[in-house]
Amino acid sequence: MSDSGISPGAPSSRPSGGPTLADLPEPAALLFDLDGTLVDTVQRRIEAWWEALRRGGVDVDRAHLSGYIGSDGRWLAREMAREQGRELDYAETEEFDRVSGAIFDELNASPVPLPGATELLTALEESRLTFAIATSSRPGQVAVSVSSLRLPAPPPITDGSHVANAKPEPDLLLESAAQLGLSPERCWYVGDSKWDMMASVRAKMVAIGVTTGAVDAAGLVAAGAAVAVASLTELHAELRRRGAVR
Repeated sequence: MSDSGISPGAPSSRPSGGPTLADLPEPAALLFDLDGTLVDTVQRRIEAWWEALRRGGVDVDRAHLSGYIGSDGRWLAREMAREQGRELDYAETEEFDRVSGAIFDELNASPVPLPGATELLTALEESRLTFAIATSSRPGQVAVSVSSLRLPAPPPITDGSHVANAKPEPDLLLESAAQLGLSPERCWYVGDSKWDMMASVRAKMVAIGVTTGAVDAAGLVAAGAAVAVASLTELHAELRRRGAVR
């Protein structure tokens, strides 16, 4: 059982009559979300946001909140407050995001990579394919989680500070592709939340869901995933079958 409370052992899912991993076009690059996709941090994100909102007078149910994890923090705060009839200005959303990040930093002292994450990224590092991390997280929160992956070299990272609007808007993914010098259509985006899938579709990337976060396969597919897999090990196996990685 992962930190998210969801077992990574569920089988792959795909839309009825839709593609399997083997049917997807050859990628030039793979872009990855971080929390819940590469590192087992979703439950800590939920707790950090729940506490930050509580301190700011916005009381929300943890189960309801979990569905918003992975989206832009300022947008999340605005939506949670709006559901209670309260409108936040930019400064207020920024403060909620800052407080949530500070609480998360305290909780995320020893993050653990999700199954297959280090192995897949290491294989990509040694392959002809390019990869990068595209995360809505604040830059100060990224380093500890990425360090836990113990990769051979620092990966390219695009974080929430690079764009005005992160997921579910496509800006973050488009910026990451631009930094790699690639068109979005040539990229696969791998994530664990519906916001990842929505951003990927809007960016015209191939959306691949992984059920190691707070959303099941059906939810990922409904949000736009071409395919939802149980873990990154499954994705690694497909790339190995194609001869793209070892």
